[in-house]
This record gives sequence, structure tokens and C-alpha cells, in this order.
Amino acid sequence: MKIKVVIVGVGNCASSFLQGLEYYKHVDETSPAVPGLMHNNFGGYLIRDIEVVAAFDVNGDKIGKDISEAIWTSPTNSRKFAEVPHKGVAVNAGFLGDGIAPHMQDYFPLREAPERVVEVLKASGADMLVSFLPVGSQKATRFYAQACLDAGIAFINGIPEFIASDPEWAEKFRQAGIPCAGDDIQSQVGATILHRALVGLVRERGQVIENSYQLDIGGNMDFDNLTDRRRLASKKISKTDPVIFEAGTKDVRVVPADYISFLADNKIAYINIKGRQFGDFPFEIELKMSVEDSPNNAGVMVDAVRAMRLSLDRKLSGYQEWSAYFFKHPLRLLPLGEARRAVEDFIVGR
Repeated sequence: MKIKVVIVGVGNCASSFLQGLEYYKHVDETSPAVPGLMHNNFGGYLIRDIEVVAAFDVNGDKIGKDISEAIWTSPTNSRKFAEVPHKGVAVNAGFLGDGIAPHMQDYFPLREAPERVVEVLKASGADMLVSFLPVGSQKATRFYAQACLDAGIAFINGIPEFIASDPEWAEKFRQAGIPCAGDDIQSQVGATILHRALVGLVRERGQVIENSYQLDIGGNMDFDNLTDRRRLASKKISKTDPVIFEAGTKDVRVVPADYISFLADNKIAYINIKGRQFGDFPFEIELKMSVEDSPNNAGVMVDAVRAMRLSLDRKLSGYQEWSAYFFKHPLRLLPLGEARRAVEDFIVGR
């Protein structure tokens, strides 16, 4: 059975997601494990079962193009690791709202057709919509969440605008009999999950954390978008709350530090942890992580999409508890190991 997906935001994350579907389309349960996935076979679903059936954007240079071409259209700058053949899926004009930061609105022509979104969703036969909108798209995220409710399809929110983790929105999806998951995708081994793991290890070994910070820099459109500091509020919450949860102190600061264009889709994070060990002696951990940002996201979304298909198969609705493993800001945070076990239990129906 195909898993029919609609993508909102045909940028770097969408590019890596689509490339991944091609790169691993021959993988089955007998193949070597795919880096970054929980399982090649996820509850009976393989990577090749995922099919993108529609897409939305507001970049006029992408609208009307086949999605296989639109994923390479500027300002997308993710690296190429697979050829994506013609899909016969043209990018539709979506809803602009607050989806583009003001300083970026002259980067490309803007087009929108919000009145057609629900119609396109219904006509596509989609099972779910995946949001890759830019950070800070509060109105746009709520527009697409409501469109999913109106069209009767599941919603996966990959960005830090709170829908699945908002009790009111989660209840709307529950009452509609539709599942939702999110919020803000947690990359395979990204800065936030590494930071969580480190502070969790320190506490597990009995040491005391006094303070910690994380500074992120990168050169993709997400970092350019975040130079508008008004769009940072939910991002800071989404990245900081899970670290505080593991660290046992509120003296934690996590911020996107700057946009550096020549880094392209490479993200660099600096993490610092200070505390006390036996004898009240101070200790300090400082590290640098460098990672290709969008592929680090895409593998997790492949698993989240397959988890959502299982939720649909089981006729589940509202907030999906497996979100705690795949997303930074779920409705209920769980320790990392417990979140992983919860997904494994979910896959086998426990």
C-alpha cells in the first residue's frame, strides 16, 4: 500500500526527503540498515511505499514546475545525492501569510492561492500533509493544520510552531478523528539531541549541571529567515525545553547565532556544559558539531511518515505519542531511551 504524502514548503528539507525516497527505493528488510532510520521495514512499510502526490509553495519560480525540478530551484541549496526523475506532480500555489520573513520577500516572485488548498488536498487522495514551512510561520502553520481538518487528512508538523503540542489543536484533531504529530523535527544526530544526550549522561553519572548553552550557525534559508529575531520565539522554546528537561536546570540557552551564506546547508553547532563533580570541583565540556542539515532531518521524517501511516491504519486520532521520539517539542516530553522504546512498542502494536 502506498503512503500518499503532501509536502508544504519545497525547500532544502523537501529536497533531501525526495532524494532519499529515490536513493533508498530498492531497500527492503534484507538490505543493510539505512543510516538514520529506525528500521528498513517499519511496521510493514518500506521507504519505496512513500509517494509524494502534491506540493505547495509560494515561490513563483517553483509553482507549476514538476516537484523533481522545483527542489533544485533557488534559493534551495541542499546537496545533491540522488537523481529524482519526473514525478508528474506540479507544485501548487499555497498560502503566504507569515511564511516568508519580510526581508526575504524580494528574493523571488510570490504567488498564493489559499482558496484552492483544501480542494487540492482532497483531489490528491493524500493520507497526510508534511509541513516544511519556514520557522516563524505561525499563521501559515495554523492555516495548513485547519486545511488538513477540512480535508480529513493527517498532519505532521516539522517546524517549531505548536499544533500537536498545543492541547487545543490536539483536541481538534481528536474530535475530527484525525491524527496529528509534531512539533519541530528532531534530526537524526543533530545539535539538540546531542545536547540532550550529553546533559542526560552528565546527570546520570551523578554530576551537577550549573549552566549550558548551544549556538547554531548555518547558510541555508532557515538561518537567513531567523535573522529576523521576531521569528525566533517558538524556535528557542522548542530547542531549549528538551535540554532543560534532561539537564535539571533552567540555566540553559539555545540560540541560532547567525546566518553565514557560504556554509550553505552545512550547520555548525557549539555546545558548552559547565557543572560540578565530586569534591565540588568544576568541570566543563565544550564541543563543535558539523553536519549537513537537511539530510539529517529527512531520515527522521521518513520514519515519522511511516509511523503516521500505522496510526491511520489503526484509526487513531489526535496527538500521537510516538511524537516524543521524532520531534523536539511533543505534547509530552519523554527521556530519549523511553521515547525510543515507546516507538518500538508502537510498531509491533503494544
